[in-house]
Amino acid sequence: MKRRMFKPFMLALGALSLVVVSCKKDEVKPAEPTPPNESELITTMELHFTDSLRGNTFKVVFNDPDGDGGKAATQFDTIHLLKNSTYKVEVTLLDKSKTPADTISNEVLEEANDHLFFYSSNPTSLVNVKIEDKDSNGKNLGLKSTWKTSKDSNKGKVKVKLMHQPGVKDGTSATGDTDVEVDFQVNVN
Repeated sequence: MKRRMFKPFMLALGALSLVVVSCKKDEVKPAEPTPPNESELITTMELHFTDSLRGNTFKVVFNDPDGDGGKAATQFDTIHLLKNSTYKVEVTLLDKSKTPADTISNEVLEEANDHLFFYSSNPTSLVNVKIEDKDSNGKNLGLKSTWKTSKDSNKGKVKVKLMHQPGVKDGTSATGDTDVEVDFQVNVN
């Protein structure tokens, strides 16, 4: 008689364990990770120059309609500067794939604590660039700069590079991701 009670008892115990397991609270799923700040398409870089002594203004343009990679740039101006002169320079970044064009430099300014422009001259004596604007933490930004040319006629290049450095802006170009980088040919006469 003991054997007959054993089977129904085991079946009841098995059914009870299924009920307990199936009534277990659903596990909380972790939230989807927030996507990193998407980089914007930058098709155009404009450098707006003002000669500090003479007040002359001019604009130099790099335009690559499909952005980095793909087709070659459709406009790539050479910078012509006078020797022994000082220029105030402002950078405008655009996404001309949209109508109207999106002014990306406004977004760079809004996220100034996460962005930094780098300027490097080759040869180094060609142009001396000093960044004139700061982010809210007092660190360089670089949308505005002052360029001083050498006293001698010379030719070379100036690299303008924007780094995206969210949370890690440290003043070096080794940190973060490159948003845009253009090597402008420069003639100083």
